[in-house]
Amino acid sequence: MSPDNLTIGTRGSPLALAQAHQTQARLVAALSRSADDFPLSIFKTTGDRIQDRPLSEAGGKGLFTKEIDEAQLAGHVAIAVHSSKDLPTALPDGLSLAGFLPREDARDAFIGAGGLRLSQVPAGGRIGSASLRRQAQILKLRPDLTVEILRGNVGTRLARIEAGDFAGTLLALAGLRRLGFEAKATEILDPSDFLPAVGQGAIGLVVRSDDAAARSAVDAIACRDTGLAVSCERAFLAVLDGSCRTPIAGHAHLHGGRLVFRGMVLSPDGRQAVEVERSGPPGDAEAMGRDAGQEALARAPAGILGH
Repeated sequence: MSPDNLTIGTRGSPLALAQAHQTQARLVAALSRSADDFPLSIFKTTGDRIQDRPLSEAGGKGLFTKEIDEAQLAGHVAIAVHSSKDLPTALPDGLSLAGFLPREDARDAFIGAGGLRLSQVPAGGRIGSASLRRQAQILKLRPDLTVEILRGNVGTRLARIEAGDFAGTLLALAGLRRLGFEAKATEILDPSDFLPAVGQGAIGLVVRSDDAAARSAVDAIACRDTGLAVSCERAFLAVLDGSCRTPIAGHAHLHGGRLVFRGMVLSPDGRQAVEVERSGPPGDAEAMGRDAGQEALARAPAGILGH
């Protein structure tokens, strides 16, 4: 890595590359520099290689960041671009979550075969999803459906629906928009019925803790409001020891100058759910998230959190 360049580390999926190019473009515009000053370094992570089983059985969220983390700590990458919902609650020593790009729409989208909405899928219909959170919320709303594992990038999953392998799937609306696939959505799910993942729709930027140049560059493009919202959500998740092993949802947003948060912990079959809400000054974002997490812990039925 040239001392004058700030190499951007990213996974190689179409969505990850779209997010990396968006980050690169914002850096170029904000710092009045050339795209050549922010070259991309593309990685295939452990999470990308595992396609035959849920990530919860293979080690959790850090599988999508491991190889990039290692390259960053070795000095080969200055700024790592991640989907915030893929980031573990605790980053490796030496790395810091420096900021976020302005958040896209955080809602989930349903893609139903033949244009179906989730409520229109016939009883017994197969819904494909690799997310325990989505699986649990689908079963909470529609216990008559069958939920099975569907992994792969966005294009792969959409192709499986079009081929008739499943009656539908769920994807982040943000990802569909970034790839130009928003029209594929047959229904945008209201967060009051279907709460998003912590960090969904937000692109997180990670730097080495001692890299002042990278941190300064991120400061030039970071969105304060997104940072406040996601810090609240991640604090909630951290209290619950959140990983890929427990269905946990959480979303915060600014409304009328206040930060409004709603969180949920579910049993995998969707039959049990604990919901918490908070509203307060934006400066109390992390404290609000932690407090909501403590309430969820206290109210959660035995065994719902897997410990």
